[in-house]
Order: sequence, then structure tokens, then C-alpha cells
Amino acid sequence: MGVLKKFEQRLEGLVNGTFAKVFKSEVQPVEIAGALQRECDNNATIWNRDRTVVPNDFIVELSAPDHERLSPYSGQLGDELAGMVRDYAKQQRYTFMGPIKVNLEKADDLDTGLYRVRSRTLASSSSQQAPQAPPAGPHAGRPGQGAPGGYGYPPAAPSGAPPMPAAPPPGARPGGYGYPQPATQRPAAPPMSGGRTRYWIEINGTRHQISRPTLVLGRSTEADVRIDDPGVSRRHCEIRTGTPSTIQDLGSTNGIVVDGQHTTRATLRDGSRIVVGSTTIIYRQAEG
Repeated sequence: MGVLKKFEQRLEGLVNGTFAKVFKSEVQPVEIAGALQRECDNNATIWNRDRTVVPNDFIVELSAPDHERLSPYSGQLGDELAGMVRDYAKQQRYTFMGPIKVNLEKADDLDTGLYRVRSRTLASSSSQQAPQAPPAGPHAGRPGQGAPGGYGYPPAAPSGAPPMPAAPPPGARPGGYGYPQPATQRPAAPPMSGGRTRYWIEINGTRHQISRPTLVLGRSTEADVRIDDPGVSRRHCEIRTGTPSTIQDLGSTNGIVVDGQHTTRATLRDGSRIVVGSTTIIYRQAEG
């Protein structure tokens, strides 16, 4: 069972208690959980073959209405989210430099249903320090701003540690500064060896790398890419990469549309437009 599914089930068990009002919010806790997973993936820093460090200090910025609804439960919700991050890191063999913390903050520039996640890697020796706010000015709070070790930046390497990579891996977003996306990607498998073609899809401006031969899209948390759309079935369709790449409907209720044509199976080319429910997906591939 996936980490997100376990998280959902734990929260469902609390719906009749403390968390009853949480689920009335436009922002759902499972959306935040998925965003924290992406934040870890996008900011993972390889120190050596046995150690990949990910952020351990997170701030989730919410709109005023969402913050008002969620803040009474911020302590327990923060603990649940931190536990989910710990479980996900164990699954992915990530490590931390200090305790995991997840805090909710209000952001007046966000509309209801939108949120941002900021993160940093905070070493144990300084984990009790208050989180540093992003720098003031026109770019405040945007990724790539601030000092190394601040939110959205990798940690400064301790003495004797291997050098840190200067940039995030291809497809990653520095700082992981993300608005919520209806699609939540499951942890990627190791890249296939020997291939020179890169494959990915784009959903609402977010890139999802395809690093395995098949990719299942659907509304279920067990899908490889989760699409939060009522018109999408739990296991809606499957993309198979190759020469050529193809897409196959998996018996969905509403079917798929590829480049304007309703179909059950189609060949994909770079730039193909796939519509499932009310969600548009752009298929991309490139050499090198």
C-alpha cells in the first residue's frame, strides 16, 4: 500500500473526530501530503552512493480562508504530515539532517484552494532555531531566493562531505515552489539504463518524468500519476514508452481523446494532447 493511501486512511479514521471540519476546506490534507512528497523528490541532494538528503523543515502557505479552517488542527495535522514524510523517505531511502517539522502559515496573496510549499534542510544542531523568513522585496518567497540552507536551498555540506551538486536534477523545480496540482506523482523508479530518449508529460504546467516503461494515470492514489478530476476513472489509461510510444484506455468511464480523436488506443508523438475528463495532458519526448 502506498504512503499517500495509508495517510488518507489514517485521516479517514479521524473524520468523525478532530478532523471533521478539515475536510470542508478547499485544500485537502492529502493534496498537501502529495506536495510534500514532490518537495522531497525535487530537492533531494545526493551526497554519496549511500546517502541522499532531503528537506526536513517545511512551511505550507495557505490562503486566509483555508488557514482559518485548518489552523485549529495545525498541530495534529502537522504531526500527521511529518509522519507521512518520514514514511515516504523510508520508502525512497532518503535521509534527514534533523527532525521533521511541518508548519502551516497564512499567505494573503493566495486565493482559496491554492497553496505553496517551502522547505529547507535544517541540521540537528540548529533545529531549534526559528525558521527564517524569505527575503523581503519583489521576489520574496520565490524559489531561488535567499541564502543557502534557507527554504528551497540544499544544506551546506558538513566538513569532509562530498561536494553537493550545483543544480537540481532535470525536471526538478528549484525550491519546489508549487501551487497545488491536480496530479500527484508517485515515486519514480530508477531511470531505465541504455535509453537516450527522455519522456515526460505536462499537466497544468507541471512536468512529470516518465522513468519506467509504463505509466498509469488515474484518480486513485495507487496510480503512477494521480489526477484529481471527477471525470477521471481510478485507473483511467496507461502510457507505454517506446518506438513508438502509445496510450491505452484501461476501461475508463469517459474514455480518452488524443489529438482531438476519441479512441481506446493511439500512437503518441512529441506534443500529443491527451484529454481525460476535463484535464489536458501534453505528452513530450526528446533525444539526449
